[in-house]
Amino acid sequence: MATVADVTDPGPTIDVLIADDDPVVRFGLKMMLRGASDLRVVAEASDGAEAVDLARRHDPAVVLMDIRMPGTDGLTATETLRSRSPAPQVIVLTTFDADALVLRALRAGAAGFMLKDTPPDELVVAIRHAAQGRPVLSPEVTRRLIARVTESGQDLRRGAARRRLDLLGDRERTVAIEIGTGHSNAVIATRHHLSLTTVKTHVSAILTKLGLNNRVQVALLVHDAEFDLPDEPG
Repeated sequence: MATVADVTDPGPTIDVLIADDDPVVRFGLKMMLRGASDLRVVAEASDGAEAVDLARRHDPAVVLMDIRMPGTDGLTATETLRSRSPAPQVIVLTTFDADALVLRALRAGAAGFMLKDTPPDELVVAIRHAAQGRPVLSPEVTRRLIARVTESGQDLRRGAARRRLDLLGDRERTVAIEIGTGHSNAVIATRHHLSLTTVKTHVSAILTKLGLNNRVQVALLVHDAEFDLPDEPG
């Protein structure tokens, strides 16, 4: 099995804030990250309000956020942190892989979620990905989460999502739908005979026009709109 030190080449130091109401969990997470030379735990918080305050003071690149905490919970703290500019990336920590609060955190802009029993090497990779602005969970996991969580107001969400996607041009909407199916920029470029630069330009325009900050949010919006994958280009 790979060790933390074996997982990908470390880059610049990534400052991490850990927010969990259980001191044992915080200690365990800190020990898990200690083996990665490019990760530095700069602060620990016991609730959401403290996490927001410490994030303001220490400006971490990534926050590991327990979703359930007394007082100000992790969801509220995530929404507050992600509304800032610049905003830290947030990885939600949970003991459940299908949870309405997790889905709400993803909609608020969390980069993804990790189970609390995630192996150290996977957690390190997730933090590095989040710091680079990359999703921490695959679109397949996102879709499975959505499918297992029952929420009300489906018709209202579908209509609202389609109205938002109507703000996009035809090519941008196609790219957004492709993102919702889990295709990478390279795959989208190949499928639609576009350059990789053009696809990246479309992705940036999608995020700007829709007021979103990552691909997970795009995938969730496309799912809400219930659009089908476009036919394979000829």
